[in-house]
Amino acid sequence: MAKAYASRIIAAPVEAVWAVIRDFNGMPGWNPAIFDSVIEDGRDADEVGCIRSFRLGDGTKVRERLLELDDSRYFFAYNFETPAFPVDNYRARFSLIPLTTGEETLAIWEAAFDEAPEDAGKYVDIVTNGVFAGGLAALASKLESATHPAPKDTRWQGLRPAKVYCASRLDAPLATVWAAVRDFAGMADWHPDITAMTMLDGARSDKVSGVRDFLFGEGRLHEQLTYLSDADTAFRYKINASPMPWLNYHAGLRLYPVTADGTTLAVWTADWVASPQDDLTLIPTVHQNVFQRAFDTLNAQLSGSMPSSQQG
Repeated sequence: MAKAYASRIIAAPVEAVWAVIRDFNGMPGWNPAIFDSVIEDGRDADEVGCIRSFRLGDGTKVRERLLELDDSRYFFAYNFETPAFPVDNYRARFSLIPLTTGEETLAIWEAAFDEAPEDAGKYVDIVTNGVFAGGLAALASKLESATHPAPKDTRWQGLRPAKVYCASRLDAPLATVWAAVRDFAGMADWHPDITAMTMLDGARSDKVSGVRDFLFGEGRLHEQLTYLSDADTAFRYKINASPMPWLNYHAGLRLYPVTADGTTLAVWTADWVASPQDDLTLIPTVHQNVFQRAFDTLNAQLSGSMPSSQQG
């Protein structure tokens, strides 16, 4: 199965980006490749199952059916009813990920489909670069020149449930970042407060179920790897021993390629059980002193500079 993928960080808050792309009938308003669009049978554009019918600039008519729509996690999925290209089993997804280091949003447009053998790679290039990358550039141009009001509602916190959601751009390609973070015993190299990190019982750092032992300041922790994926550039883990007043701590990190500029978005989430009073300290501490501090240190290493928090 062929896959097309493009992504871009847009300098606008996720609420503003979602308000534009959520309208399944709204592409003519931001994508110059779309001449006009209508939702068939008089249905609303946010009714799952509705079909949008639109024309490209050359007059080609395309019909697409809305398969999924998620207001809490900012994504929708659709398929071809009348294809724009001679491909089969086309399914696409448009998703947004908010950054926590500023009012920016990672937009990801991706699709999977079957090409005829004689067309191998042809429509991957057309969809990736001509459709998705071009559309994302047009979307960014529309949104980055506008003024956006402050959101009325509390922003989501990532992959729920998650008490901590931290998303930060790293100025290096995905493969470079993944090589640095994939080593489950290597975090001492990219967090200044972590020392003496080793894998217990001689386990390899890519062994799912392996436990890393380390010092965070003066506290000792044991964290167990519960998931590792080279395909998704992601891992998850749980805490087995910690001096902190929490229970059932589970966390995970995932990397996303930003194809528009060759950088990487890193998303780290964590959840646990603790008293509301303890969470007043735990949540900001994990976000700022663990996750964001690790990202800042790693980014400084990858870009050859030190973060301001590490200087002087």
